[in-house]
Amino acid sequence: MTSLLVQSALVVEHESAAGFPGDIEYFYSNYFRNGCTSRKIGNPPVFETKPKAHAFAMAASMKAIRAHAFGSPGALRLDDIPIPKAGPGEVLIRVKASGVGQWDADVRSGRRIPAPILPFTIGAEISGVIGEVGEGVDQYTVGDEVFGVTNEQFTGANAEYAIARADMIAIKPRRLGHIEASSAPIGATAAWQMLFDHARVAPGQSVLVLGGAGNIGAYAIQFGRMVRAHIIATAFDNDVEFVIGLDADEVVDYRFTRDDGPEPVDAIIDAVGGDVQRRALTVLKPGGVLVSAVAQPDIDDIARRGIRVSRLHVEVKTRGLNRLAEMFDAGEIDTNIGTILPLAEAVKAHEMLEGMRSRPRGKIVLQSG
Repeated sequence: MTSLLVQSALVVEHESAAGFPGDIEYFYSNYFRNGCTSRKIGNPPVFETKPKAHAFAMAASMKAIRAHAFGSPGALRLDDIPIPKAGPGEVLIRVKASGVGQWDADVRSGRRIPAPILPFTIGAEISGVIGEVGEGVDQYTVGDEVFGVTNEQFTGANAEYAIARADMIAIKPRRLGHIEASSAPIGATAAWQMLFDHARVAPGQSVLVLGGAGNIGAYAIQFGRMVRAHIIATAFDNDVEFVIGLDADEVVDYRFTRDDGPEPVDAIIDAVGGDVQRRALTVLKPGGVLVSAVAQPDIDDIARRGIRVSRLHVEVKTRGLNRLAEMFDAGEIDTNIGTILPLAEAVKAHEMLEGMRSRPRGKIVLQSG
């Protein structure tokens, strides 16, 4: 008997020996577990394995958004470059969508240290389909839908194909599409680590979230409410209803002062910095903690107030992404997409980040396929 199995553009012939039950099921699982084609020979069966195959037909080159100099969004170009190969511990992903955040602006401008070697493909957050697995990767198979980040340098995602470290991705939440999934890895991970790894927020504690309508802030509100902390968030006037919808206990104007601000709080989660951070320190209890993703306050001010300060360096790993996927699938947290653009309009996305263009509230996402 000869049976044909089709996965996208790939057609594989499987020759079965008579009398072997479950031929198709065994071959199907064997093929996808190993990411390769197999031909069964003899009875009892022996499988002859051929080189790994891709889950979809691929051209030799791809479109990628690359920085050719450090600086403004104008340094980004849409280039045709060869499709990369997955190395040990890596996977090749057919990118469906990639997120755009402030960290991308930092990489593009050269503010992130160490800076990548020019030219490089911009972008870190990713969601797509695995097309190739590298040596030593056994937790994923060709065809898996995954989300996460590409690497510790936060580069390579804004393209049609991308290489990602296997320990920095996870199976995509079933409840989310690729656009939604690509918007979450860094912002949600940062919020979780700020609340629980750095501030160690416990039930009943009061937490002031600076920038409650932002990507990190919105997740911080949702996570804080899950552990029954008392959540106070700052917001612009036109964001108040949105932040209330996230179930914040209180919403205060971002311009608040010590006189009209909230009661003293146990912790501050800061994704804003600047004057907002300085004003927030006036309502932090002695012995309280400020966790910032953007800026360290003045050292003398820290000593004078008797507070603890922690600066976030987000670390996105499979374990944390799996936890996020479970929460998304359980309906415990939600994404907030503000702008969806085609890959070719990445410059426009970065102009939005820099305030050179107006943008709606929510995450910016580039769609690749």
